[in-house]
Amino acid sequence: MSSSTRPVGTHVPVGKNLADGALRNAVELGCEAVQVFVGNPRGWALSAGRPQVDERFRAQAAEIGMRTFIHTPYLVNLGSPTAATYERSVAMVAHNLRRAVEIGAEGVVVHTGSYVDPDGGEERHAAAMRQVHDGLLPTLESLDGLGDQAPWLLLEPTAGQGRSLCAGVDDLGAYLDAVERHPRAGICLDTCHVFAAGAPLDEPGGATATVDRIVEIAGPGRLRLIHANDSKDVRGAFKDRHEKIGAGHIGTQAFAELFAHPATDGVPFILETPGSRDADDPDIALLKQLRSEAPVR
Repeated sequence: MSSSTRPVGTHVPVGKNLADGALRNAVELGCEAVQVFVGNPRGWALSAGRPQVDERFRAQAAEIGMRTFIHTPYLVNLGSPTAATYERSVAMVAHNLRRAVEIGAEGVVVHTGSYVDPDGGEERHAAAMRQVHDGLLPTLESLDGLGDQAPWLLLEPTAGQGRSLCAGVDDLGAYLDAVERHPRAGICLDTCHVFAAGAPLDEPGGATATVDRIVEIAGPGRLRLIHANDSKDVRGAFKDRHEKIGAGHIGTQAFAELFAHPATDGVPFILETPGSRDADDPDIALLKQLRSEAPVR
């Protein structure tokens, strides 16, 4: 297992179970970090863990130095005007944070959601941000007793489709304010998402400037994870369509810049590209190569 402070990995299916499926697959793929779902990614069921498997996964991942993250299901939307969706979303985030504690994951990724108003009304947007506060802040505060062992809740800006509450970097300030900048509220930077929302990752220096802006808005230490994805669509298209590294409109230079940025020291890079969990996929090796060549500032 690599000792790099910028470990590379991918999202893997759980398969047989977390230890014998997800972790084993991650090791075989050459991952140094891994992301998983701990339930149906397209359902609301709060899937209970298996204590013996959880303990085995936690112990084995720690032994080999595998950095571990959980992604919440796609249905989660803290800004939804539908009461049932909102309540289920709050419960799902809390459940995934509990599961993170149980399996030793250091962070839980949650999409920042949308306010689902075809008229784009300011009142609905404000109400949605109050929902974010009322739903997420108590959940975050429930972790306070765990200290440094508490998992991070990683806010992932969306690609700008629909009525996004947080699309792109500049929206992060208001979203962090909504959770009162809790010390365990972090950021997951999805390169495809922020590019779709307009970040100039395809320009020389664009990725560097994007991370600089994140640090300016959020403060140091909140960037905790990068979803390393190229984009099938051009910048500003508001389309969340991932592409293999270097095969899309972002290109490899952006990822080289991300590896070189001092703010990514300690930050894992997780692939969500087509085929990234296939045995013969080149993206993990390509990211490792870009990392090795990056002139870290």
